Amino acid sequence: MSHNILMPRIMEVGGGALDRLPDVLAALDVARPLIVTDRMMMELGYVDRVRELLAAAAIPTQVFADTVPEPTERSIMAGVEAMTGGLDDGRTFDSVIAIGGGSPIDSAKAIGVLAHFGGEIRDYQFPRQAERAGLPLIAVPTTAGTGSECTRFTIITDDTVDEKMLCVGVGFMPTAAIVDYELSLSVPPRVTADTGIDALTHAIEAYVSRKANGFSDHQALAAMRLIAPNLRTVYHQPDNRAAREAMMLGASLAGLAFSSASVALVHGMSRPIGAFFHVPHGMSNAMLLPAVTRFSLDNAPARYARCARSMGIASESNTDTAAVHLLIKELGALNRELEVPTPGEFGIDPDRWRSALPTMAEQALASGSPGNNPRVPEVGEIIELYQQVWQSVS
Repeated sequence: MSHNILMPRIMEVGGGALDRLPDVLAALDVARPLIVTDRMMMELGYVDRVRELLAAAAIPTQVFADTVPEPTERSIMAGVEAMTGGLDDGRTFDSVIAIGGGSPIDSAKAIGVLAHFGGEIRDYQFPRQAERAGLPLIAVPTTAGTGSECTRFTIITDDTVDEKMLCVGVGFMPTAAIVDYELSLSVPPRVTADTGIDALTHAIEAYVSRKANGFSDHQALAAMRLIAPNLRTVYHQPDNRAAREAMMLGASLAGLAFSSASVALVHGMSRPIGAFFHVPHGMSNAMLLPAVTRFSLDNAPARYARCARSMGIASESNTDTAAVHLLIKELGALNRELEVPTPGEFGIDPDRWRSALPTMAEQALASGSPGNNPRVPEVGEIIELYQQVWQSVS
């Protein structure tokens, strides 16, 4: 059986990789990029640095900085207008540079596809696919988390019905990725924790996915070996460059893994929490990961045991049963140390939570991701898992 593997055409990886941006544009034969980012990247000076690099290479550009966390269709269409409006001198944009965390990169993917091919983002919602590549997209992540720089996915919220839409296809795969861990040194502890657990979840879910394959297995296991020993370190020691570098590489490898194997039940249940209650995506994954793992492990004990061994919390001498017990224990301990809140501690009203459960469960199933899980749940089982998470995230 063959597997369709998509990757960026060019990857620049390591400290100082951002300086290679003009050379990447030249290699792709583009010279009029729109920079898609957010206000925080402007405040941190990253966008100015990119513009200075491009100006030195005589590359004109403009900036769209109005992306939002957990991007919505409304915010995407504003970016599409900026893209189709072109440069101030009347020339059209021939490429997109996305700089920031997962939200600006996901936004840039959608903006590029819609500006080039037209339509609405719902036209590309799974199971439909963006089957053609659009304008070249250069993704520059500043967090070690989403892996969006290496995936064929984007997640956009339909803000009229509070539904996160999974959009898939070659059109959403970045053409190039610049993975410079130095850009993550300024990320605060809360975001470091949330994005780090997001990356770990990507790796675990890719490895236990029903769509796992030889390529994704190697990327997922390598990602776990990098992320697990370093996540606590970057949370407590944000200036630890070696740990930041390991996390950034691990996040990209996890992105490659789940781009070819897909994610599973954690992500399927996580998206509605974000859409309804605006919980950051990585945090909602963290809330769910221990409970979903307990629910799933009997259907793939050897796979979960291998996760535990790759994370360094079990050894080859441990039985699979012992290893999965250690995995569950570690996921709970990680949430406690990284101060992951329960939904109630986050501030969600309990009555709103209970009333939303049936709709959230239906949306989770409709996304398709739960169908990749080792144990495929029914609606009632998803509701029960949501109820467990309300009580505890460990």
